[in-house]
Amino acid sequence: MKSLAVLFSALVAASALAGCSSYRPTPAAFHEVLDQPYRLGAGDRIRVTVFEQEGLTNTYSVDQSGYISFPLVGAVPARGHTAQQLEAEIAAKLRQGYLRDPDVSIEMDRYRPIFVMGEVGAAGQYSYVPG
Repeated sequence: MKSLAVLFSALVAASALAGCSSYRPTPAAFHEVLDQPYRLGAGDRIRVTVFEQEGLTNTYSVDQSGYISFPLVGAVPARGHTAQQLEAEIAAKLRQGYLRDPDVSIEMDRYRPIFVMGEVGAAGQYSYVPG
């Protein structure tokens, strides 16, 4: 009886090890992407605050071409930029004859949706949640 229990334990251990042999760690590129800042794209909505300029402070959407339409300066490319890069770009454009020293701040109002497709349990459109 004892040898049967030992044999059974050995079988369980062998099957557990066999299951572990198919384990593959997450590729390094996956972790590198997680450490990158969020980049804006079509469908994102941002809140732009220009301090002491009530008329410029508003919520803006990134259009299908990847631009936001900003008062005074017109179309500003946003696709592929981080919020900090877009802050600097808007401030630079406002400095060109509109405001002496603009203080621009951008925060995300709504993230664009993501789509899950393929052989998954629940394919479809989902709201993006950072992190």
